[in-house]
Amino acid sequence: MIDLMASAALADTNPTEQEQQDALQAHFQPHISADEIEQVYHLKRAQPLLQVFTALFHGGFEGVLVRLLVLRELANDTTSSAFSRADINTRLAYLLPESLETVLNRLRSNGLLAWDAQQSVYRVTPMARNVLAAIDSLLALAAPEDDAEMGFLLSQVAGAQAVGGVTTEQLQHLLGRLVDLTEEFRDAIASGSEFRLRESQAKWHQACDWVEKGSEILRAITTDENADSATHRAAQAIGRAQSQLLNMQGMFSRALNQIERQRVHLGQSGLSTTDIKRWLLAHEDLASLAEDAIDQPVKPLFITPAEMIDVAETELMTERPNALVNGLPAGQDAPTTINDSPAMQKELDDWLARLSDFAQLNNFPAVAEGSPREVKVHEALLPASFALASYRASMLPLLGDEAEASMQGTTAELARLPVRFAPQDEMVQLPDLEIAAMSLAALTLELEDKKESGKPDE
Repeated sequence: MIDLMASAALADTNPTEQEQQDALQAHFQPHISADEIEQVYHLKRAQPLLQVFTALFHGGFEGVLVRLLVLRELANDTTSSAFSRADINTRLAYLLPESLETVLNRLRSNGLLAWDAQQSVYRVTPMARNVLAAIDSLLALAAPEDDAEMGFLLSQVAGAQAVGGVTTEQLQHLLGRLVDLTEEFRDAIASGSEFRLRESQAKWHQACDWVEKGSEILRAITTDENADSATHRAAQAIGRAQSQLLNMQGMFSRALNQIERQRVHLGQSGLSTTDIKRWLLAHEDLASLAEDAIDQPVKPLFITPAEMIDVAETELMTERPNALVNGLPAGQDAPTTINDSPAMQKELDDWLARLSDFAQLNNFPAVAEGSPREVKVHEALLPASFALASYRASMLPLLGDEAEASMQGTTAELARLPVRFAPQDEMVQLPDLEIAAMSLAALTLELEDKKESGKPDE
């Protein structure tokens, strides 16, 4: 009789399927049925799994922490697959009996713990182990040093590919993160803030590390004959997003070089506004810097009218000598200063002149009669020091850049040259004292190609 009454009470408290459907439909427009939406179908089909997460994470953080603590303590015990209540009480003796009883009932009622009535023991269900494995993977891969936040998403794709079950949704999540990072980096470049650029560039390097690790996975997906067309399209979209992400190195270099040219130095001290800002950011309490640096304000002295009259009479009767009329001081020549800043503009002008000679087939060192209409980049950059060669190489991606060519200045003239930069993935060893190896690339004359094909010059 008691069991029947308990079942009836449970039936009264649990909503029926029709009541659940009505409650769900209340969130949608009247002329749209919730069952007509594809994502609703997939989520409703996964209702048992979603209810497990609801049982774990519903309520305050303290309750969630205790539930996960109990479940992980039992799942991590590999010496036995069954636990009596006495074993649980001993293992979790640091919890209050009332709290432990509440957590066990909640876990058992939601399918995370199974109760074996014949042996009077608890068992951790396979569903609970899957949920804990997913949570542990997220906690392990979402480390603070992973600023790009791609580790967990890429691990899910790699794991699914290893067992042959990668889904389009997993690839879409990874693609969405790549798009978010690209937009974030573009905003940082457009902001013109050196500190934001430095921070974004560090995150960009971490993202590139994850891109290199995921390239083999995407290559396996695209060459898999059993994958459907949607999976192939998602993998190809991820490849294009990775290419856009990798091509942002030149954008970061140009933005930082522009900031370096516009840096303001404070006299001949060698300090710049960036150094001052970095020093100020290192102090948590900026107000403390003003201590003992500002004098106390003027303190008024209150006196009676009698003293005021005496002071006024004294001031009126006192004879003062005539004020001396002094003219303006004689002018002086301004002191001669020497600008110690690096002559970056001169180096840029020299590099533009070298490339212009190449475009006109005049005096470029690597171009001679009978030679092909291209020259290796290392022959164009050298001889030069490591710093000068690096600076020249950072300017090469500007060649053919339409956005830069539409602007004014020396870099715009560089972008309008009929020279194209063609990098490759190989390296070439160099007999140079400062540069041991360099990426193999070529500079090609676009103007001569047009002449040979019969097209008029622009």
